[in-house]
Amino acid sequence: MLPDFRERHEEFLQRLMQDMLQELDLSALLRRLLRFAVTILAGRAGVVALRDPQRGWRLVAAYGLPAHVVRTLDDLVQDVPLHQDPLTWEYPEIRRRLEWLTFVGSLNLEQGVGLPLLTQDQLLGVLFVYRNYPAHFTRDDLARLQLFANQAAIAVRNAWLYTQLRHEKQRLDALLDAVADGLLILTPDLTLARLNQTFAQMYGANPEDLKGLPHHQVVRWARLERGTPLEQARAEGWPAAPHDVLDVQGDLERPGQRPLPVHIRYSPLFADDGDTLLNIIASVRDMTAFREAEKLKSTFISTISHELKTPIALIKGYVSTLRRPDVRWDSDTVQESLAIIEEEADRLARLVQDLLEASRLQSGGVTLHRSPVDLPALVRRVVQRFTAQAQGHTFRLNFPEDFPRVLADEGRLEQVLSNLVANALKYAPPETEICIRGEVRPHEVVVCVRDQGPGIPPEDQPYVFDPFYRSRATASKVPGTGLGLFLSRAIVEAHGGRMWVNPHYREGAEVCLALPRDEDAPRAPQGTGRAAK
Repeated sequence: MLPDFRERHEEFLQRLMQDMLQELDLSALLRRLLRFAVTILAGRAGVVALRDPQRGWRLVAAYGLPAHVVRTLDDLVQDVPLHQDPLTWEYPEIRRRLEWLTFVGSLNLEQGVGLPLLTQDQLLGVLFVYRNYPAHFTRDDLARLQLFANQAAIAVRNAWLYTQLRHEKQRLDALLDAVADGLLILTPDLTLARLNQTFAQMYGANPEDLKGLPHHQVVRWARLERGTPLEQARAEGWPAAPHDVLDVQGDLERPGQRPLPVHIRYSPLFADDGDTLLNIIASVRDMTAFREAEKLKSTFISTISHELKTPIALIKGYVSTLRRPDVRWDSDTVQESLAIIEEEADRLARLVQDLLEASRLQSGGVTLHRSPVDLPALVRRVVQRFTAQAQGHTFRLNFPEDFPRVLADEGRLEQVLSNLVANALKYAPPETEICIRGEVRPHEVVVCVRDQGPGIPPEDQPYVFDPFYRSRATASKVPGTGLGLFLSRAIVEAHGGRMWVNPHYREGAEVCLALPRDEDAPRAPQGTGRAAK
């Protein structure tokens, strides 16, 4: 007589309930459940097939069957198409295909019975048990099997809910870390429950070191520009309503670093009753770029106002003088005055042109007309144009023989070299030498302009190519807009080159540019020549 374990079904169900509370692996839990079901029904084997609304049917657990048979059954159930009414159309077909094993003589399986895994009339899968003797499954057998099917359905639904919750958490974590602003999630007692990687980087700390800390230990204001600190606002009754946001702006203290200008918006999250505060969400925006933009705008207005004032005053002064009705000016005086007016008008035109050029370059609107360019010849031409205003300066040109041509926009490069030479003349004392040298490297050519002026202080060197930047040491002594080097670097970079200040030169300033070599361009003729005083 075959052993009968059916009287122990309560013990098996209790053990199964314990497993469901402890086991998070759905496949392992279903295999254990299936083994209990087969044992309690004095069966020989069993399978569990689950229905995925997107991917269809698949076999997820098997007991007492060879591996090749499991693979065959899996192929059979995967071929069942999904239908809008799965209980009517899919479930009978799944049962029919699983019963196929009872007709395979080599497996010696005589009977098979299956029950659907249902939750709220939703078909989640099928539990199927096989016997290797001809006794039919009784109503008691089916009732016991239904208990296991119900538990399996609960396990599957819980596992799917857990998986969905885990995926939602992963999506939330990815979303938090993808946001460009820092994010903090606070508990009602103002403890940091969560924070994203962006805020951790802003603050300069590990996220795990900040989690669980009180808000006031992390958000400390070195300087408060506007708004009320969160702790004070909470003490005064904030938030009063679900949409009551709190904006605070200032300089955030950071451990071991300079304070960071930030804007923090606090938004409350209430429960459905509208009265229970669940969390406070804080978005932290780095205001460094906005501060720099405001500073740049202020510098721009100050610089342009200063640069416009002198030529406008001169033009107005000379025009007013020439228009005086009580004086008759001789021809030489009139011509001299008109020459000054023309010169100052040209100065204004150059200023406007530089501003327009800066705007175009910042928006990426650099248009290049490339052709082979002889750099030594171009340098000689630029030097010759500046010789008249050299104030006794001596130009020394030093280029190697057979200097290669570059494929570039000659007009744009002339603009760059003119800016460098003009700067050298502007800052170098009279009767000093200005050296322009060239160097040939494997993949680029280099041109440097060096003067014997006061040089560029180390603290200014990282910023000299920024628009409107002027060194404090020379801004009050030497006129200028701070656009020359900015325009020059933009043009050089548009050619695929680079531009820098030589940090090792201490007896003046040396600014260099490098342009990529074009191996197909013809070389310049031998000899570079020299331009003297």
